[in-house]
Amino acid sequence: MASVTLKRNYRCSQSLQQFYSGGPFVVSSDGSFIACACGESIKIVDSSNASTKSTIEAESDTITALALSPDDKLLFSAGHSRQIKVWDLDTFKCLRSWKGHDGPVMGMACHGSGGLLATAGADRKVLVWDVDGGFCTHYFKGHKGVVTSIMFHPDINKSLLFSGSDDTTVRVWDLLAKKCVAVLEKHFSAVSSVAVSEDGWTLLSAGRDKVVNLWDLHDYKCRSTIPTYEVLEAVCIIYSGSHFASSLGAFLQQSGKKNSESTGIYFITVGERGILRIWTSEGAVCLYEQKSSDVTVSLSVDEDSTRGFTSAVMLPMDQGLLCVTADQQFLFYSPVEHLEEKWSLKLTKRLVGFNDEIVDMKFLDEEEQYLAVATNLEQVRVYDLSSMSCSYVLAGHTDTILCLDTSISSNGRKLILTGSKDNSVRLWESERRCCIGLGIGHMGAVGAVAFSKKRKDFFVSGSSDRTIKVWTFDGLSDDIEQPINLKAKAVVAAHDKDINSLAVAPNDSLVCSGSQDRTACVWRLPELVLVVKFTGHKRGIWCVEFSPVDQCVITASGDKTVKIWAIADGSCLKTFEGHTSSVLRASFLTRGTQFVSCGADGLVKLWTIKTNECIATYDQHEDKVWALAVGKKTEMLATGGSDAVINLWYDATAAEKEEAFRKEEEGVLRGQELENAVLDAEYSKAIQIALELRRPHKLFELFSELCRMREAGDHIDKALHVLGKEEFLLLFEYIREWNTKPKLCHVAQSVLFQAFNILPPTEIIEIKGISELLEGLIPYSQRHFSRIDRLIRSTFLLDYTLTRMSVIEPVTQDDLKGKNIDDAFLTDNAGEDQQEVSEGKKQKASTKKRKSHKSGDAYRSHKKVKDGSVHANTVAVPLQA
Repeated sequence: MASVTLKRNYRCSQSLQQFYSGGPFVVSSDGSFIACACGESIKIVDSSNASTKSTIEAESDTITALALSPDDKLLFSAGHSRQIKVWDLDTFKCLRSWKGHDGPVMGMACHGSGGLLATAGADRKVLVWDVDGGFCTHYFKGHKGVVTSIMFHPDINKSLLFSGSDDTTVRVWDLLAKKCVAVLEKHFSAVSSVAVSEDGWTLLSAGRDKVVNLWDLHDYKCRSTIPTYEVLEAVCIIYSGSHFASSLGAFLQQSGKKNSESTGIYFITVGERGILRIWTSEGAVCLYEQKSSDVTVSLSVDEDSTRGFTSAVMLPMDQGLLCVTADQQFLFYSPVEHLEEKWSLKLTKRLVGFNDEIVDMKFLDEEEQYLAVATNLEQVRVYDLSSMSCSYVLAGHTDTILCLDTSISSNGRKLILTGSKDNSVRLWESERRCCIGLGIGHMGAVGAVAFSKKRKDFFVSGSSDRTIKVWTFDGLSDDIEQPINLKAKAVVAAHDKDINSLAVAPNDSLVCSGSQDRTACVWRLPELVLVVKFTGHKRGIWCVEFSPVDQCVITASGDKTVKIWAIADGSCLKTFEGHTSSVLRASFLTRGTQFVSCGADGLVKLWTIKTNECIATYDQHEDKVWALAVGKKTEMLATGGSDAVINLWYDATAAEKEEAFRKEEEGVLRGQELENAVLDAEYSKAIQIALELRRPHKLFELFSELCRMREAGDHIDKALHVLGKEEFLLLFEYIREWNTKPKLCHVAQSVLFQAFNILPPTEIIEIKGISELLEGLIPYSQRHFSRIDRLIRSTFLLDYTLTRMSVIEPVTQDDLKGKNIDDAFLTDNAGEDQQEVSEGKKQKASTKKRKSHKSGDAYRSHKKVKDGSVHANTVAVPLQA
């Protein structure tokens, strides 16, 4: 058996997060990103893979309206606080904000020039603002209800503004005349959307009265009314130059529905039915209608709640149509021309903005390309991991799905098994995206399911009715149109409480069940005969799994532990502690030598079984991690939990090893370059390399060498001039450490002096983290200054002492010629002293006739005066350094 390489680390490669909670959204001018309201924040989302580029916090304000400037540099937002904010999308900072409405802002639109912003409020007002100044330029009143929709005329040369309201009217405002020029009254319910035709002379208004009205902007009269027989939420114009229009026009000419002289307006309507329809203004004819809705309808929602589409917008640059559903999904459509069939719209991408709580997930195949996810809904969502978009949805259960499992049948079909709160299990075929089997028989919610691993012709299910059932699907054929009723061939009352988890052994001979009654049991298949019972956990067991190579079972429990049990005698082999809350999932890795666990503490942990060691802990979730999936090909991980986030992890052991080897190799080469630069006396280059390699000792040696040179300041200045701000920051960190040591401080102070001479104070302040470094430099620098000051003052005493002892050669009167006034003053004083000494000599000469016993004292006094006369002609000279 080949040796197993243990995994050392996983990295989170992709993450699917909640980015849309319903409400306003706006698409960029090139369609590359979407700004979405997500609770009290704004998410900037990449439209290609649903990844969140950035998040703008709105400071506890629920977002009610969004708009983008034409150049996509400014984002406008408004919320329940009535605060209108302008955000810079380069720095994601609020440039300015103001209040203007007496109620929440319900809609926003930016003028094509980018200079004006129109806002529609719940206070029945329409206001126009100057974007740069933040002041109101137009104040329009007249609506008798909440203003729900607003838009400028697409032609920037036409100063018209349109607003639709709950009062069933559309008002046209002239920005130059600053008045309402028309009130369009033809709807019988709230106006939900307005659009302007390509020629700019026809206005389309859609309402919840199930009609679309076409208005002539020459005389503001209604040209026609088109009944749609559904509550409409959005109307979109199909422009003639787009791929959408050209493909539709070609189809209509082939089918004979369009003549060459047709001047009709083509538009799309969406509404509560969740069906796309394309209309023409000529004859009010519906040209295309979807056969079935792509909107997943939740069966548990109230009948009065919103269903279907809530908004739609034509994407720029021929990227198709974007529709938003009531359950926070973004559906992207593109036209498709079939040879045999008619023209149709194809769903190219589905981005799910809100997943709610992730309950369970499994990889669909060995290639780890698709991931089946069960959330707090009645559907299973299958994600394409390459684009992080939802490929399709499996709907059929009547209550929340609690668990799922996946398998590939013996004939190559990809199967998905689900258990639900509706007390049933369903078997799905992935390719046909339909239910092929239905198992009814449990008396409680089905909380655990598991496929067979070897024969792949049966599965087991566990329920809150405390029973385990074995189901067979031998009779399934490839051409089933309706789901067949599955039959249970064995059943057993297994536990005293709810069954949380099931696992089938690799050879299909055993099945293990974990229950809330704190026990796990192993049963022999297919009769479900009890083999062994594991007791030892102090809380309910959430997960069980067989080892792929050994005769043992792993269990994860609410008592914060993971245990491994021997099947032979039911003994506990190992216990792993480390989680701070309930362990909800555990799964084997690396041929049974390691396992990964996740829990209610939001942590994912990687363990090595042999050493009982947790070698890595990951904190990428903010709440309980309910779901864990392990891929079969590369043992890629997928985790999901109560925070509605799905994280994908890949094994980074080999990549980190290769990266470490590469860094070591680069370090050796750079080290050789450093030594060569030192030998060639290229100190500037050597200092740069030493900073790059993070070698402070070598760096100190280089600066010490420079300090010993003549004109050291110039050499240090030359070496520092080539450094950038990040390198200066690192250098200051090293200087701070050198400055704390008396033996190294002189070099540190020399380098610091030159650095402060090079960098102006404004640039020093801009260096990130410089304040902390200066706080560490100042106290020691003050201490060094005080010490040097004391030493210098001490040298003056030494100068004086040595001068008086004639150790230092005195300076005579002749040496002082040409000195300044102060030196002349000193010379005058010295002359006076000399005169006084001469008079003293005469007085002492007269005392030579004293007694002989005082002759010694007279001799000494004479010597003292003689010495004094010598020093009277000298001036103290300080020691030369």
